Amino acid sequence: MNTPFDEEPHRRSGLLSGLRASFLTGIVVIAPVWLTIWLIWSVVGWIDSAVLPLIPQQFQPAEYVGINLRGVGVVIFLIFTVVVGWVAKGILGRSLIHFAESLVNRMPVVRSVYSGIKQISETVFAQTERSFEKACLIQYPRRGIWAIGFVSTTARGEVSQRAETGGELLSIFVPTTPNPTSGFLLFFPAEDVILLDMSIEDAAKLVISAGLVYPNDKDPTQPPE
Repeated sequence: MNTPFDEEPHRRSGLLSGLRASFLTGIVVIAPVWLTIWLIWSVVGWIDSAVLPLIPQQFQPAEYVGINLRGVGVVIFLIFTVVVGWVAKGILGRSLIHFAESLVNRMPVVRSVYSGIKQISETVFAQTERSFEKACLIQYPRRGIWAIGFVSTTARGEVSQRAETGGELLSIFVPTTPNPTSGFLLFFPAEDVILLDMSIEDAAKLVISAGLVYPNDKDPTQPPE
């Protein structure tokens, strides 16, 4: 026999469950938008704080509009970078860079730091044609355990010559979760590497989400499942 006293807890439980589901749905919608805006806002503020102090006081935007406009430093940085790049392409710019690098190469500690940063910058920004070719599956750290990797290039030089393999050797970058910018560089025989049809972006999402976001096999035009 049901009584009003029996129905009240069920109603409260259903109401709380509905509120909890709505709250979690709201978090899923708000969190990506808020984090994206916060990240962009923080990066713009960081660039402004690094660039604006280098601008003479009489040229500061606050002197004319009365407030600090966020993003002015970013605009100045972009214009300055484009001008430096344009100058560096010319004969005079190349000569100045060569002279400055010759001075840096004479400084023991500075030379090591500069050469490392320059190599990273050229790899990430200048050599845009050098990117990961395909996502792949490899058995790592032992046979029977599979890991997502990215094919970077075919091994050459001494690495390829000294490796005890009769065929082609591939350079595979194995990222870590949830930070795919760190990982391991491994060299695998081509026959031990299984190339995947999924895109580099989908494979990266799979790694970052710790296996929670898989590519949509039914319709590649739709978002991942």
